[in-house]
Amino acid sequence: MNQKERKQSPLGIIQEIMRMSTEDGPGIRTTVFFKGCPLKCTWCHNPECISPIEQLQWTGSKCIGCKTCLEICPNNALSFGPQGISIDRSACRVCGKCADECPSLALELLGRRMTVEELADEVAKDRAYFEKSGGGITVSGGDPTMQAEFAGAFLKICKKKGLHTALDTCGLCNEETLKKLLPFADMVLYDLKEIDPEKHKDFTGHSNEKIFKNLLFIRDWIVSHGSPQELWVRTPIIPGATARKDNIQGLGKFIANNLKGQVNRWQLCAFNNLCGDKYTRLDLNWNFRGQPLITCDRMEELARAAKKSGVDPGIVFWSGSTRMEREDLAQEKEERPTLRLIQGGAGT
Repeated sequence: MNQKERKQSPLGIIQEIMRMSTEDGPGIRTTVFFKGCPLKCTWCHNPECISPIEQLQWTGSKCIGCKTCLEICPNNALSFGPQGISIDRSACRVCGKCADECPSLALELLGRRMTVEELADEVAKDRAYFEKSGGGITVSGGDPTMQAEFAGAFLKICKKKGLHTALDTCGLCNEETLKKLLPFADMVLYDLKEIDPEKHKDFTGHSNEKIFKNLLFIRDWIVSHGSPQELWVRTPIIPGATARKDNIQGLGKFIANNLKGQVNRWQLCAFNNLCGDKYTRLDLNWNFRGQPLITCDRMEELARAAKKSGVDPGIVFWSGSTRMEREDLAQEKEERPTLRLIQGGAGT
């Protein structure tokens, strides 16, 4: 590609390129997190990906108190107090000058503008890992549908390079957007969070009607086009929200009645409580701060409910960090729960 063509190439805003992922599809994968998401899930563990534009964050543990940022900021959006640096987000224009000059990297600009070719060249560096493990690249976020032109062009180039491609989406978009992405995806990871439309709206800001409709559109696309070759459904298991038997049974009934034989895997994803600092750095409140991890027993209980919901039990798996509870120590007040990372079928 010559310089003129590269200048005309679409630009995307990428939050992170995460290598060596084993949770976003088969094999070892490189997951590209796009900025921008149409949902605002109350439990979101990637709040830095919700906004479609660049954001400034401050990490207190990195700050050395040099106040260089105060001098460099052209809009006087920064101040220094007992708690460290404060960002006046109404005044901040996210120019990035403070982050560029911060010697300890305490101030960081979230979101990097890249061309399709730059991004494709970057992920192709991991080809050896993909080939040995049966992995590939996954576009995630946020949600890639928020940058459909860019994401589609990126997936197309990756396919030409012989890389396995996966589209991870919450499904809240129009069908025309999906048409730009599905031809270049070898598999789809599709989020189904909540069966009840009102609860879904309370939890995410939107009803689930369009999400279920789009999943049926993808089903029909797979039947008529023969690709993507795999469809995985993923459900976040959130204490106090989606972690209910009626929700799991309802989702399972929908899958069984509408997607029989089309879903290769239904993965229940345990709640992640390690993202509280992300909200702090962005001056955001998080309703789940202090919420403990779900227990292993509870995850297995919900997985059993999923297996009995009408789906093929062989497609049900669960993963994530859980809180272990031993019955013989339940009475000890000083007991501290340990973490165990589970990947695989319930009961493993």
